[in-house]
Order: sequence, then structure tokens, then C-alpha cells
Amino acid sequence: QVQLVESGGGLVQPGGSLRLSCAASGFIFSRSVMSWYRQAPGKERELVAAITSARGSTDYADSVKGRFTISRDNAKNTLYLQMNSLKPEDTAVYYCKAVQVGVPPLTYWGQGTQVTVSS
Repeated sequence: QVQLVESGGGLVQPGGSLRLSCAASGFIFSRSVMSWYRQAPGKERELVAAITSARGSTDYADSVKGRFTISRDNAKNTLYLQMNSLKPEDTAVYYCKAVQVGVPPLTYWGQGTQVTVSS
């Protein structure tokens, strides 16, 4: 049974920090491209950051570059998103996504964790 369980969301003041975690099970985490998406009310889901399976190369949305850091621990089957200098526009539900490399590739989503940036 595949599971992606996000945690670490909550309410934080502007300028604050949060660290999201995504615990994975039921698939080959080390062979999966992992990413974080977010969806704000009334908006489409958007890619925040991604990290490859082998080399750990990363990519970020322009809106979070220099503030967010994606990382992974393949030994713990866990994905992270360190979020610093948070802004009200970062408020959204954050989702973890896995794409296990293969033919065909297999895609999995977590249930999401709410991040609210407000004073």
C-alpha cells in the first residue's frame, strides 16, 4: 500500500520558517523523482520544488528560489521542504508527489498539509 504522509504545516508569521516532511512507503523511494506542489484557494496546483532520484538535482519555482530548500533522505524514505522567509502568498495546501521511474512511470500524491502565513 502506497503512502505519502505530509507533516509540519501550520500557522506562521511572515518572515518565519517551517519545515515540511513527507514520509513515503509502499514504493521504491530511491528510484522516484520527488516534488512539492502547492494549491492556494481559487488557484491551480503549482510546482514548488523537485529533486531527482539519483543525483539529487533540484529545481525551484521562481517565486521560492533562495527561500525554500528541497532535500531527501533515501535511507529514511523521507522528503523535506525547508521554507524560510515565508510570505502571506506562500499560504496554501502543500502536497508531496512521487514519480517512480519505470515503464510506465508510477505517480503518487499525498493528502497535503496546510501552511498559513499570517500575522
